[in-house]
Amino acid sequence: MRRALALSCLPLCALTVSACASTTATSNYKGAAHSVAQTVANLQSAVTGGEQKKICTEQFAARVVASLGGTKGCETAVKEQLLEIDSTEATVENVQVSGTTATAKVKSVVAGKKALTGVTLVEEGGRWKISGVQ
Repeated sequence: MRRALALSCLPLCALTVSACASTTATSNYKGAAHSVAQTVANLQSAVTGGEQKKICTEQFAARVVASLGGTKGCETAVKEQLLEIDSTEATVENVQVSGTTATAKVKSVVAGKKALTGVTLVEEGGRWKISGVQ
C-alpha cells in the first residue's frame, strides 16, 4: 500500500527534484501570484539542500503528506525520488490564482524531454502549498 502511495506521488516528487538547480524568478509576479511563484522557489531551495522534512512540512499540502503516510512517509518518498532524478532545470512560466487555489506552469526536463507541467497549489494557514501536478 505504501509503495502505491509513493508511486502516486511520483510526478509531484519528480517535478520537485527536477526543479532543484534552477532559480525561479519571482519578481515577474505580484500579490498572490508572487507568493505562489515564491513557494516554487522555496521548494527548489529545499530540494537543493536535501531538506526532505522541510519539503514535507512546509512545501507540500497536508493531503499530500497524509497520502504518503504522514511526515516520515513523505520524507522517505521524497528522499527516494531525489535519487531517481537526473535533470535539474525548471522555470515558472505562468501563474494563475483563483481564490484559495492556484496553478503554476513549470517548464522542466523530464526523461530527457522538455515538458510544461501544471503544479497545483492550495492556500493552507495563509501559505501556499503544493497539492499536485497536472
